[in-house]
Amino acid sequence: MAKKKKLALHWKILIGMAIGIIYGLMASKSGWIDFTINYIKPFGTIFINLLKLIAMPLILFSLISGIGNLKDISKLSSMGLKTISFYLFTTVVAITIGLVLVNLIDPGASFPQEDQAKYTQMYSSQVEAKQESAAVLEDESPLQFLVDLVPSNIFGAAADNSNMLQIIFFSIFIGIAIVILPENKTKPVRDFFNSMNLVILKVIDLIMEFAPIGVFALLGTIIVDMKGDIDLFKALGLYAVTVVLGLLILIFGFYPILVKFFTKVKLSQFYKGIAPAQLLAFSTSSSAATLPVTMECCEKNLKISNQVSSFVLPIGATINMDGTSLYQAVAAVFIASAFGMDLDFGQQLTIVLTATMASIGSAAVPGAGIVMLVIVLTAIGVPSEGIALIFAVDRPLDMLRTTVNVTGDSTIASIIHRFESGKIEA
Repeated sequence: MAKKKKLALHWKILIGMAIGIIYGLMASKSGWIDFTINYIKPFGTIFINLLKLIAMPLILFSLISGIGNLKDISKLSSMGLKTISFYLFTTVVAITIGLVLVNLIDPGASFPQEDQAKYTQMYSSQVEAKQESAAVLEDESPLQFLVDLVPSNIFGAAADNSNMLQIIFFSIFIGIAIVILPENKTKPVRDFFNSMNLVILKVIDLIMEFAPIGVFALLGTIIVDMKGDIDLFKALGLYAVTVVLGLLILIFGFYPILVKFFTKVKLSQFYKGIAPAQLLAFSTSSSAATLPVTMECCEKNLKISNQVSSFVLPIGATINMDGTSLYQAVAAVFIASAFGMDLDFGQQLTIVLTATMASIGSAAVPGAGIVMLVIVLTAIGVPSEGIALIFAVDRPLDMLRTTVNVTGDSTIASIIHRFESGKIEA
């Protein structure tokens, strides 16, 4: 008897998304608000918690395992330089694309002036919270990011998913020590981390069996939450179209060029391979939560070595925010235009520099980009209260830009694998 073919994960996730959208529309129309919050939303929360649960162990064991299996420590510095360089390059390109589009389309010119005060008042509490978060970041030393990189207590760092860079720093430190010591002395340690890495990957497989249900709950809840803001979407449609157009250029124009030029991977194979990660990124709006699946897709489907994926992807999930950077550029110019302010070349160059630095410091969690946007607005002299104008459409755009972020991480991982192929075998 022929073995029944198992439905691929990305099809399961797509089905979950479709059912979630249908349910969300029905729930919004029928007024099933309390039922959705009490009995549907918890399953989405559980799914997110499971992904967050495994993210830190994944980085710790995968990165130490990948670096510990290197034969030569010089290969690590070579890989790191290439990785950071490509991430900075794609971020600057993303911001530039955003600025070009927003200046050509100028969505802020069509924003109704009489609605500015209404929207600012409607989202006043959220605006104040984001301003306070941004103020804390602005008051820090220019080198504070270096201080924050080094944990004073590894267990404290591991207890908070926002400390991912600290875990990466610790893991690299341990991995380097393993490489430096004689191989016969560190064999038990290598074996331990290699085995634990395999265990973590199996745990990810088990968690992903729950993905279709989690995605259904997440999307269904999001649609119900947006019910009261339908009119705002109409007023901000042109702004949203500008952001989406820029994101589409990145994901279907810029990244394919990089994949075609720098790798041997076929575009169809690349996009099919990372589809589960893209769909999950769209559902969760979190590069960090999607990281376990991104790593699995790159290693299993794109055949990227663990040594590359365990190094490049965790760093990418933390500092490479192409979609977020493009959105910040568009949003900054849109808000300035909505307030009747024309930004000169110098101010728009400031957006490029500030948004690039902000993308490095932005947490890989839902909504973090809008906190960094406050800093960008402050840098160019635009009232930060203007973020109230875009709150209504931020959630769906956050879902799309996270998808772009994950695609960008996978693209760079493929490129680095191509460069390091034949150099990093254990």
